[in-house]
Amino acid sequence: MKDVNQSVPKAEVKGDPKGDVGIKIILADTQAIYRVGTKKIFAVEDDIRVVAQAETLGQVLAASQKFPADVILFETAVSTNPPEAVSEILRRAPKAKIVVLVAEMDEDDTLEFFRRGVKGIISRAISPEMLVKCVRKIAEGETWIDNQAVTWVIEAYRQQAAQLMTPRNRAKLSDKELLIISCVTQGLRNKEIATELNTSEQVIKNYLRKVYDKLGVSDRLELALYCIHHQLLKPPKTENGSGEAPSANGTDPEKQPEEQSVSAQA
Repeated sequence: MKDVNQSVPKAEVKGDPKGDVGIKIILADTQAIYRVGTKKIFAVEDDIRVVAQAETLGQVLAASQKFPADVILFETAVSTNPPEAVSEILRRAPKAKIVVLVAEMDEDDTLEFFRRGVKGIISRAISPEMLVKCVRKIAEGETWIDNQAVTWVIEAYRQQAAQLMTPRNRAKLSDKELLIISCVTQGLRNKEIATELNTSEQVIKNYLRKVYDKLGVSDRLELALYCIHHQLLKPPKTENGSGEAPSANGTDPEKQPEEQSVSAQA
C-alpha cells in the first residue's frame, strides 16, 4: 500500500488513511532507515498497520490528530525534551499508547517516562519478533517493561512510601509555604492561589517546587497524602496552649502590621 503525503505546517507527514484494520501505528523516528525497516517488519503482520510516519515532534503531533493510532513508537531523539514531548502527545491524543525507543536504558529517564504515561520502553536493539509482540501487548492494554526497569520502578515506589511515612520537621516550612499547601489541599489552582495571595502564578510555582523538594513529594496528590499522614496543617500549640493557623499573608498573626506588610511583599 503506497504512502499518501499529507501537508502539515513546516513538515511533511507520511500517512496511510486506509489503515483502518487491526492495530494502527505511528512511527516517529529521526532516521529514515529505521522507519523503513520497522514498517517492513509490520507489513507482514495481518493485524498491524502503519498509518503514519514522522521524524520531528511537529510531525508526530500532526500525525496523531490526522491519523488516530492505537500505538505510537516514539524515538527519544525526535525531541530535545522527550518527557515533555510525551506529555504533549498524550494531551492531543489521550487514547494513544506510547512506546518509547531508547538507545540505552537509564533509571531516571525510565521513571520519568512512566510517570508521564508511556506504556512501554524498548531498546533499538529489540528483535523484530519481540517488537511485534510488544506492540500487540501494548495495544491490548498491557505495559511493556524489562526486568531492570521493573526493579527501578519498585525501588522508586518504596522510596516514595518511605518518604511519605517518615516524620519530618515541620519547622522547615515557612508560614507562607504552609499557607500555599493549605490552598492546594483545598483544591485551588496555582492561578487562584496567586490571586488569593496577591502575587504571580510563577511565584506560586516556585514556592511549590521548594515545598516538593523539602517534603520529598513530586506532585499535588503526594503533597495531599503527606499532609494527611503527618497532619501537616494542624496548628501548632502556642505557649498558652492554643493553636493559630497562618494568616492570609503568610505571617504570624501576632506580628506587628508593619512586619506583615513587608512579609506580604516578599
